[in-house]
Amino acid sequence: MLASPELDEEVGIRHDEQTMRPWQTVVWNDPVNLMGYVTHVFREYFGFDRPHAERLMLAVHHDGHAVVAEGAREQMELHAQAMHDYGLWATIRQAPQ
Repeated sequence: MLASPELDEEVGIRHDEQTMRPWQTVVWNDPVNLMGYVTHVFREYFGFDRPHAERLMLAVHHDGHAVVAEGAREQMELHAQAMHDYGLWATIRQAPQ
């Protein structure tokens, strides 16, 4: 079901639920990259500490994917491209409601 847009009375801008949800960068498991390399990429690119990077890497390994960032679509696209540049599989999606 589509949500009807709401009017923000203060600024006169229409919003709907879809445009207000953040976007996510998702890294997917692949048969090529080693777990240590994935941890390294998360630490180097995102600046995560080792325990956080390892938790995300283990989610990728065991669950098949992990959300590594959330925010504006343009920034998530940049993150996904950076993951591709490192040789990782990544996509973007809107965060679930």
